[in-house]
Amino acid sequence: MTYQSPIAPGISFYEATISDRPAYPALSGPATADVVIVGGGFTGLQAAHHLAASGKDVVLIDGARFGDGASGRNGGQLGTGQRAWVEESAEDFGPDNAKAQFAVAERAKAHLLAFAEAHGIDADYRPGQISAAHKPGYVADYRDHVKIMTEEYGYQGLRFLDREQLAAALGSTRYHGGTHDAGTGHINPLKYLVGLARAASVAGARLHENTRARAISSAGGKVTVKTDAGDIVAGKALIACNAFIDGLEPVTSAHVMPIRSFIGATVPLGDDSPVIPGGESVDDSRFVVRYFRKSADGRLLFGGREAYTSDNPADISSHIRRQIAEIYPALKDVEITHSWGGSVGITLSRRPFVREVMPDVTSIGGFSGHGVMLSNYCGKLYADFVNGGSDDLEVMRNLKVGPFPGGDKLRAPLLFLALTWFSLRDKL
Repeated sequence: MTYQSPIAPGISFYEATISDRPAYPALSGPATADVVIVGGGFTGLQAAHHLAASGKDVVLIDGARFGDGASGRNGGQLGTGQRAWVEESAEDFGPDNAKAQFAVAERAKAHLLAFAEAHGIDADYRPGQISAAHKPGYVADYRDHVKIMTEEYGYQGLRFLDREQLAAALGSTRYHGGTHDAGTGHINPLKYLVGLARAASVAGARLHENTRARAISSAGGKVTVKTDAGDIVAGKALIACNAFIDGLEPVTSAHVMPIRSFIGATVPLGDDSPVIPGGESVDDSRFVVRYFRKSADGRLLFGGREAYTSDNPADISSHIRRQIAEIYPALKDVEITHSWGGSVGITLSRRPFVREVMPDVTSIGGFSGHGVMLSNYCGKLYADFVNGGSDDLEVMRNLKVGPFPGGDKLRAPLLFLALTWFSLRDKL
């Protein structure tokens, strides 16, 4: 019987088709370690691997199974740079800092691919990403972006696509222009995560699924994580819960909030399908972004519906199918074989949250839909930090990430109102 995540709706295409997903035992009693990590997604497992490989004694716990959160259920797109374009980062932080952020992101991309190669992880990587403007008024921004990336940042992988070129690349006339990025691509995220967990275990990290952290505290140079099986006491701790912070630590809870995102997988479209003939991943210019790509066996994996509450829709497939039909009218009746959702951690500025939230306790999360490569790299950077320092982690620490307004009672309704407005603006 296919495993159903207890923390996320639907059975994903990734879960239903993966042939080898090892289980890891729950914690069976109190433990001590050099470092305790809460969260078994990309960030936590990367940190666990690199710390264990350097000789640190590491215990990692997760309240569900590894990959039940966003790391194992996302759209699989790597992207280039930070979530914000370099133009926005330069305006907010200055050109030198924007270039530092871009360099970090490029190293994150290289790290993800190099790690997979070094550890024999076949994650169905395919190159190429298309970004599409859903309004004519945005096309000039895409053209200018290519010029800035090429001339000011030295990035040679990006080229502009006019409307006709984009239509040919997508197999759809819905969009008005965009870019093609040959320097990035997309993966099967659950395959990558399974390989990452295996690498962390082989390196010596003690990994425990189905072990929920109930509380965390720091005093006297020691960090204590309380679980139902007993306390874990360590010299340092990493909180890598992202959208599943669930009140564990108040500073992170004030800065990182969950939203739901949903994906559907169609039947294989066939070798003669005009949909994305080059096999790239695609994202568009909506605030409530639509993101899609074809799987290794030719299915369209389409994500686009967000929900700003913890509720799950009764029927994910019908909503996804309507959005597919807007872009690909010929697929209005396509069979959707799998539909699923999950929680994504976002921040107010849509930049990652990296901060020491109490003595010897670092929290990392809030990748805001741009986490496949950044979350992996931030886990490595945390290990580097513990082992002596990391300039790249300091770049991430210095990003402007403020708390959501309104406190515990009002911030969720305020977020709902704000993001609903942006989703309405996408349609104007």
